[in-house]
Amino acid sequence: MSAPASKGLIHSWAKPEKLTVPKEQRFAALPRRNSLLSKMFTIIRADVMTETSTTLDPDYAEENFSQRWLGEAPIFVFGAIMLAVCVTLLASRGVSLNLSGVLENARLFGMFTLILIAFDAAIQLNRKRPSSPTAFLKERYTAKPLLKTIISGLPLIAVAIIALPFFSKMKSAIPLFTEYTWDAAFIEWDRAIFFGHDAWEVLQPVIGYPIVTAFLALLYHLWFLLLYPGVMFFVFAKMDSQVRRQFFLSYTLSWALVGGLMATWLASVGPCFLDPLLGNAHFKPQMDYLYAANDQVPIMVLNVQELLLEWHSKAENGLGSGITAMPSMHCAIAFLYWIAVRRISKRWGAFFGVFFFVTWISSVHLAYHYAVDGLISLLAVAAIWWASQHIIAAWDFILARYATLRTNTVPAE
Repeated sequence: MSAPASKGLIHSWAKPEKLTVPKEQRFAALPRRNSLLSKMFTIIRADVMTETSTTLDPDYAEENFSQRWLGEAPIFVFGAIMLAVCVTLLASRGVSLNLSGVLENARLFGMFTLILIAFDAAIQLNRKRPSSPTAFLKERYTAKPLLKTIISGLPLIAVAIIALPFFSKMKSAIPLFTEYTWDAAFIEWDRAIFFGHDAWEVLQPVIGYPIVTAFLALLYHLWFLLLYPGVMFFVFAKMDSQVRRQFFLSYTLSWALVGGLMATWLASVGPCFLDPLLGNAHFKPQMDYLYAANDQVPIMVLNVQELLLEWHSKAENGLGSGITAMPSMHCAIAFLYWIAVRRISKRWGAFFGVFFFVTWISSVHLAYHYAVDGLISLLAVAAIWWASQHIIAAWDFILARYATLRTNTVPAE
């Protein structure tokens, strides 16, 4: 295998090497790009990957896959337990347990995989200008260290593909377990925090302009990328295994406990659905503004809200369906990315901190959530992150203790 075709990708995805380029010179030494997308890939490779490589185990991506998979066992165990509980509860209410959602989720992961490969191939071909593009790409994407890294991450990808659709079904099944009774309380909580005003009313003088609303709606939809390219980053990118495992355990528990258990316990529909589902017109002025803004600039979320109402009326339980406000999974997952990414890169941690804050504001401004939905999500994910850290640490202690006992009891040859 020739070095030019595989060197860059191997360094980005497989066995880490400590780089000696001074931090202040990283960007100065990088070749310039004409496109924003190319700059993004360059920054990720030069900054995120470089910073994480200094904390890695030098045996990362070796053939001993069992060592990584054993370290990730708490994720598989808790994921299986949560999935079993979810499936049992759904079956008890007669909800169909077909695999259509799993297949759709797998299709989305496959689609994003092809998109990322296409972007990477275009960038590399532009950089290298090989005489034989086909041979170059074949060598690049069949590099042995890359294949090892992909294989080692497949169990985590399987968890993400299988678990999420069933958690989504659980969200759709909330009316089968309880009634939506918490909205009045959350309205009062918001008004208590904002001195007698609804949260959207406080935000309206600042961001209540159609073009701003349309932009926030677009960003709110981009959150979707956290579930696919974002998850793939945490599966395959070089990073401290502690961060990877803590992220995935927190990710799995957040969907099960925040998006399932708490959403059922604190069942509420949110401002945009309060009138059509509960007959309460408290947020009619907010919805009037959003539809008036939509006459000037398309507001993407309105079509989605109407689609969710249609699915709800038909008792649909597919991937992405279901109506619930408290807690906000948009805020929960965005906050999880912030606390995880900031341990990998300060620069990208700051970016995700801003993204979380904008997501929280957008969730209120676009009438999906009360302000307290985001606040409760933040507190819940923080607790899950803390618990995940201790679970991973306890598991590592057990493994280390077992390894020590095994070493002490195996006779020397």
